[in-house]
Formats: sequence, C-alpha cells, structure tokens
Amino acid sequence: MEKRIDKKITWVIKNFSSLQSTKIYSDEFVVGGCRWRLMAYPKGNNKPSHFSLYLAVADSESLPLGWKRHTKLSFTVVNQFSDKLSTTRKEMHHWFDQKSTRRGLSDMIGLTKLCARDGFMVNGEVVVAVKVDVLEVVGQLDVSGESSPVMETIDVNGFQVLTSQVQSVKRLFERHQDVATKFWQKNPYLKTAYINVLLSLTQSLCQSPKETSKDDLAGKYAAQAYLTDAGFELGWLEKKLDEIKETKQKEEACLARLQEIEDQLKETEEQLQPLKQKYTDLESQKDKLKAELLAARAHDFSLNDDNVV
Repeated sequence: MEKRIDKKITWVIKNFSSLQSTKIYSDEFVVGGCRWRLMAYPKGNNKPSHFSLYLAVADSESLPLGWKRHTKLSFTVVNQFSDKLSTTRKEMHHWFDQKSTRRGLSDMIGLTKLCARDGFMVNGEVVVAVKVDVLEVVGQLDVSGESSPVMETIDVNGFQVLTSQVQSVKRLFERHQDVATKFWQKNPYLKTAYINVLLSLTQSLCQSPKETSKDDLAGKYAAQAYLTDAGFELGWLEKKLDEIKETKQKEEACLARLQEIEDQLKETEEQLQPLKQKYTDLESQKDKLKAELLAARAHDFSLNDDNVV
C-alpha cells in the first residue's frame, strides 16, 4: 500500500557528558502509522571518537513475516547557537525489514566537535533531529490512521513543547509575561532547544544550595547569559541566581570557619595535653600528701609507750 507521510522529530539528550550507557533510546513516536524510536551511541558504535545516531523500528520483533517500510531519512545534530552551523547528513533512502531494523550513521559527528563549546552541547544537553519520510509500507500498520506520536509537541506561546512540559511552560509565561517578547530565534528546532534549556535551568533552581556546586552555579550563570543573549528577559532569574550565590557563599564561609575552629580546638587540645598530665600528677601528689598528713595527725603518742622514759 502507498502511504507518503513525513515528520520531523526532535530529541533532547540531557546530561550528555555523564551518560554511562553505551546505547540510549528516545521515547517511541509514530510516523506513517509505524512506531519508531531514535537510538544513539554517546561514545560511538565502532567509532570511538564519534557520536552515532540511528532510526530504529520500535516493535520489530512483534511484526509479522514479510513486513517492509520504505523511508527517506535525514539526521541533524542541532547547533543551539546558529542553525547554519547545525550538522545535517544528507537524505538517504532505506527499506526497513526483518534483516535491517535500523538505519543511521556511526560517524554522525565527532565527539571533539560535539563537546567543544561551539553550540552543539549547551547546559549539558545535546539536541538531535530526524526527518522521517515514509514512502511505502508493506504489511499491516502498527497504528490505524496517523496516530499522535508519544513525542508529540504542543504550541505554547509560539514554542513547541512536549505534552509533559505544557503546564510548566504555561506557568513560566504566566509568572513572567515578558520573558520571550524580545526572543529573536525563528528556527523551530532551536526554539525547542532554547525553551528546554530554560525549563531545565528553572527546575534546577529548586535544588538546595547544599546540592549546588560552584561548577553547577557557574553553569547556571552561563546558561542564563546564553538565554539572555538570545533575547529572553531573565532579570528575575539572574536575581534568583544571585540569591543562591549569596547563600552558597555564606554556607561556604560558615563551613570554612567551622573547620578553622575545629583545627584550633584540635591544636589547643594537643597543647593542653602535657598540662593535663601535669595536673593529673599534681592531683595524685596532693592526694598522697593528704593521706600522709592524716596519718601523721592520727598517730597516738601514749605515755605507756615503751620508748617513753
């Protein structure tokens, strides 16, 4: 059967540098009545110095014999500073079937380039996108009709956000109505990336200062500056960061003073140790002399003593 449907899917990979898994997956989504998911190798798939990215059939093991899906694909690693700098690999045609359940690039982008401060990884997040054009499906569809994907996005004030983020974004705009009035970016991928950075940043502000390191705070300031440069009005957020910084500084000053006092107490105790020993010795001598004094006073010099004349 013929069915030509295309869709762009965006995947935000958080905490990229600290990922421990060799292979990670996006949530499932639906394009052309078929279930898919993105699959990535943060440290490369047989390409140790590269980031590897693939589109995979989400339910291949449960599909009946003879299924096939003809697609046209293109992959992008989004540069969050400039869309012109994004890395897009040219479109490729591929037939998915039982012997070929995934298609992508093992050398999507070099890790050195990806992790450099050039806009590909911002605030620990990497944004990737795939354009899936379903040209033909042989066999039964996974979903009757074109169902909404798991990763469906909804427009909130001009920003495409996940359904799970809608309430958070709405609250953000209700509390800070001018937050995006000067935001200049028009690229939908980058707009999604920016709003995700902002949401991640605001959510991280709920952490206790105790759980926020100097590096974390520096990263938050960098993210705030990055968003401000893009046109967001974030004076309220900068004020909050300043409050956290001040609290953190007071906390660190108290901890430093406590450590200093602990060190002084330890040093003083070591200096007092000989005096404590001397005090103990003098106490012992005093008790001994008191006993001798009592014994001397209790001695009876009787006239019946044989030594008395």
